[in-house]
Amino acid sequence: MTSNFSIQRATASDAHEVAIMVGGLLHEIMSAVGMQAFNFNLHETSAKLKDFIDREKYFVFIAIGENTSQLGFIALYESYALYAEGAFGTIAELFVRPGYRSQDIGRRLIEQAKSFGNSRGWKRLEVTTPPLPQFDRALAFYEKEGFAITGGRKLKVAL
Repeated sequence: MTSNFSIQRATASDAHEVAIMVGGLLHEIMSAVGMQAFNFNLHETSAKLKDFIDREKYFVFIAIGENTSQLGFIALYESYALYAEGAFGTIAELFVRPGYRSQDIGRRLIEQAKSFGNSRGWKRLEVTTPPLPQFDRALAFYEKEGFAITGGRKLKVAL
């Protein structure tokens, strides 16, 4: 357990450690849904993340514990839409390591994302959770943090 941690913006040098946490997040999701929903390769994910951070396509904030261990992270990207009245942010990933959950880390990462979005002039912050009972806790967390259900379902098609 930790009560002392800080939030800092990730740099490209943090990509490997963040990618490890991405792997943990994807593993948890696949375990919850019981299917191989993602293809995860640590080396490829690290390289992509480093590139995204370097080109400012992805904005990542890390929760750092007292012993400099990474406790969790939030990753955001900027989008534009008329329905959103201009620029807005999307939370691509939010993860807190299992041993550090329920210690305000997720809330503080969301707080940091909101602050960062305000500094960039974003009109809103969006996030998608799967409409499955296995993700009810995640939905409740986001609602507690002020997010509201806007309807619709997230769909995808491979290109």
